[in-house]
Amino acid sequence: MKSTVSTSRGVISPKRAGTYDSHARPSYVYGQTAADLCDDNLELLSVSWNQDYECFVAGSNHGFRIYNSNPFKQSFRRDVRSAGFRIVEMLFRSNILALVGNGSSPQYPPNKVMIWDDHVTRCIGEFTFRSDVRGVKLKKDGLVIVLEHKIYVYNLTDLKLLHQIETLANPKGLCCLSHHLSTSVLACPGLHRGQVRVEHFGLKVTKFINAHDSRLACLTLTMDGLLLATASTKGTLIRIFNTMDGTRLQEVRRGVDTADIYSIALSSNVQWLAVSSDKGTVHIFSLRVRGLGDVSHRSTTERTPELMHQNSSTSLDALICPTSGANPSSSLSFMKGVLPKYFSSEWSFAQFHLPENTQFLAAFGAQHTVLIVGLDGSFYKCSFDPVNGGEMTRQEYIKFLKADGR
Repeated sequence: MKSTVSTSRGVISPKRAGTYDSHARPSYVYGQTAADLCDDNLELLSVSWNQDYECFVAGSNHGFRIYNSNPFKQSFRRDVRSAGFRIVEMLFRSNILALVGNGSSPQYPPNKVMIWDDHVTRCIGEFTFRSDVRGVKLKKDGLVIVLEHKIYVYNLTDLKLLHQIETLANPKGLCCLSHHLSTSVLACPGLHRGQVRVEHFGLKVTKFINAHDSRLACLTLTMDGLLLATASTKGTLIRIFNTMDGTRLQEVRRGVDTADIYSIALSSNVQWLAVSSDKGTVHIFSLRVRGLGDVSHRSTTERTPELMHQNSSTSLDALICPTSGANPSSSLSFMKGVLPKYFSSEWSFAQFHLPENTQFLAAFGAQHTVLIVGLDGSFYKCSFDPVNGGEMTRQEYIKFLKADGR
């Protein structure tokens, strides 16, 4: 699969000068202002969180809008007449975004990735492929483009191709990255059903993890890339792995019935895990795992290859820890091995209920809060009791785009 790359600048230089924190500049793309465009027939095509959950971006058939999550507000928008974006990926809160069109305009085909620099309000790089782009991921020094059977990894500063990875059919564009400067980790589907391929680029280590019997549905990494959480198309179990040796550290159960998993999120302290699905419930689980940096009391810059290559038994002991809350188990869990497996499973610690069959993406906020954004144009902020769990409390609800798209 060949790609064509063009760039209008030699080096990409992300800036953080409040680009998405004000309405100081008019909202326009290619000479059109927001006043020239009407919200009538506006259709929401995608929503996605940035890397630290401080804001999210909504792609529509008329451009994109960026919203702060705390406090909630629309902080920026770009409008394009008759041109939609089905993928919009932010680079933290910088001026760099990756855009993929929905094919409604010849200028924005679904097989092209555009690197947009909002500091200069123009496209500074384009990647064109022979098939549709399924996903795009950004990190401070890298760009990852996901096709159905292949993944391309580029250097973000000069757009040079660094790696090519073959995958099993990946129509959802599954891929996730670490975001600490001291680690460079990528996780994606392998070449077999239910298998995850983990690339530790900095250490030149590749690890294959047989995570599930069914096909992968969702996966995410911790910020340092040392822990991986996965779910399959069955949607009943979520598993957490050590990415260095592939050890399964914990398994939790979302439910018994098959479900489409929309998102998995890990809290920054790796104490909690959130899962959203088409069943209309966001589940919170208490984790018994921690990052290696927490165990060693070292900063991320002090982690050595020797620490990260510790043997499996040592790694497992270091990554398992008690937590303040415990996931409930069935009262019949003492009959493990006699009754079906779900009787001995760890069930969710806290829950929040939403409309069913709507795609919602969950993220963690501060002080035991969960942020939820939906493709129906809704935003929720809720809190959970870290000791007793149970039903979460809704703190905020905002309809940032009405049901008819406005």
